[in-house]
Amino acid sequence: MSMVNLKINGIPVQAEAGSTILQAAEKANIRIPTLCYLKDVQCVGSCRMCLVEATGARGLVAACVYPVSEGMEVFTNTPKVRKSRKTTVELILSTHKKKCLSCVRSMNCELQKLALEYNADEDRFGTDYAAKPIDDLSESVVRDNSKCVMCTRCVAACEHQTVGVIGPKNRGYAKEIGSPYDMPLAHTSCVNCGQCIVACPVGALYEKSSVADVWGAIVDPAKQVVFFTAPSIKATLGEAFGFPVGSNVEGKMVAAIKQLGNVKCFNMDITADLTIMEEAHELIQRLMTGGTIPMFTSCCPGWVKFAEHYYPELLPNLSTCKSPQEMFSAVLKTYYCQKNGIAPENLYVVSVIPCTAKKFEIRREELGGYTDAAITTRELARMIKEAGVDFANIPEAEYDMPFGEASGAGVIFGATGGVMEAALRTASRLLGGEGHPIEFKEIRGTQGIKEAEYNVGGGKINVAVANGLGNARKVIEQIKSGEKNYAFVEIMACPGGCVNGGGQPYVRDEVRNSVDLKALRASALYKQDENSKYRCSHETPAVNVLYKEFLVKPLGQKAHALLHTTYHQRDKY
Repeated sequence: MSMVNLKINGIPVQAEAGSTILQAAEKANIRIPTLCYLKDVQCVGSCRMCLVEATGARGLVAACVYPVSEGMEVFTNTPKVRKSRKTTVELILSTHKKKCLSCVRSMNCELQKLALEYNADEDRFGTDYAAKPIDDLSESVVRDNSKCVMCTRCVAACEHQTVGVIGPKNRGYAKEIGSPYDMPLAHTSCVNCGQCIVACPVGALYEKSSVADVWGAIVDPAKQVVFFTAPSIKATLGEAFGFPVGSNVEGKMVAAIKQLGNVKCFNMDITADLTIMEEAHELIQRLMTGGTIPMFTSCCPGWVKFAEHYYPELLPNLSTCKSPQEMFSAVLKTYYCQKNGIAPENLYVVSVIPCTAKKFEIRREELGGYTDAAITTRELARMIKEAGVDFANIPEAEYDMPFGEASGAGVIFGATGGVMEAALRTASRLLGGEGHPIEFKEIRGTQGIKEAEYNVGGGKINVAVANGLGNARKVIEQIKSGEKNYAFVEIMACPGGCVNGGGQPYVRDEVRNSVDLKALRASALYKQDENSKYRCSHETPAVNVLYKEFLVKPLGQKAHALLHTTYHQRDKY
């Protein structure tokens, strides 16, 4: 790769030919502000926040799209540049609904941060925002266009997912983001993945909150409240409290939840293990009896809804297993209630999840309505802060029994490839004894598509892992055309899997654009897996007790009735 030499603010910099000024500045640790730019999602230079002066250019240029050249000199903080950026911020603020104190992005808003940095006068151009109706019909995502800054990052994120249900409408001053024919988001083919939310730099998009309902249940003397936390939460919650990306805060997380009130806290990693018990047996059954192959994983509700809208012909290929969230709620409202003499209607079940699509999932009629509330990592962080818990200094605590200790296989569910690896660990032992490896590293990593061939039980099976729905579409089209032949396919709607879900903590642009969040968060899960007492789902004591005392056997009549589900074709808009 040829290199070019340039100077940025007088500092000599070497950059790859064809790279942008913004990329070159990042290598030199020189910060250039951005608003519309988001690495791997969008680079269009429309917001004009990254304008710089560069030799050979006429006027100011957008650093995120302007290429470097040999001998170029770039200036990022001249009076002309600063004046331009300040004016840009003030113009944006003139049409922005400035309810900053009550905004979900308050103190973590990119526009707020830029306004402070450039000493912007929010009233310089007056206040002329149009009060627009809030679209809150979706179970998962709320849109407030009065706060939209027209960066179009949400549009790019949705297109990146190959869903594309939102886009610019109208022209000029009347331009806004919306869905075709002014449909509410809930009436489109939106899969509720929430990638638009994490892409939005302000508070124009956010999850539909269940926090008030959960607080109400906690103080209701007629209710017994139980929380359970998804595998990836432990690796991301700390970021909301200033911990470095990739910190495992499981003990503090459990302790903080228990300080919210008289609640119990269980470990959803256990029903990740339970999912594997059912899913591995289902895979084996399909392979042995000539069932529908390839079998696709079904624990990601964003992917399931995507299939229902866009590939209904593949619904027989989806595993019939419910997600770990829905398995846990079903077990709690039946087995746990029976064992503890609790009326199911008096048990209030709260799942803590990385995913806005889980909010839609709990409303699916075919799942039985066992989950009362699903709150995101962000919502849990808000509750902890509202309760006045000193998260950084709280002593660690352990999950409540009998749903406390899980296997490392359940832990890695939160990373792309983790469900596949967990299933292969158990399936290989069910078919071929203990001689198979524990770790299947070929399907780890944050690449969009991973493939491998394994010898399982004396036979070879080809597997694939896709994360991000754009990559999922590629894999599906290759399968449909006959180009690829797999026995088992894992798909996660969000790039990187659950660790990068739409409900995870907001991350500053300069961090998101320079740090591999997906890899760092996943590494915390793999490290816990390595140190786990149990490495395979079928070894988890709580799971074995469940079968012995209640479910009888995997794929049995009781297990099938409680832990499996159906799917149906949905219209595509």
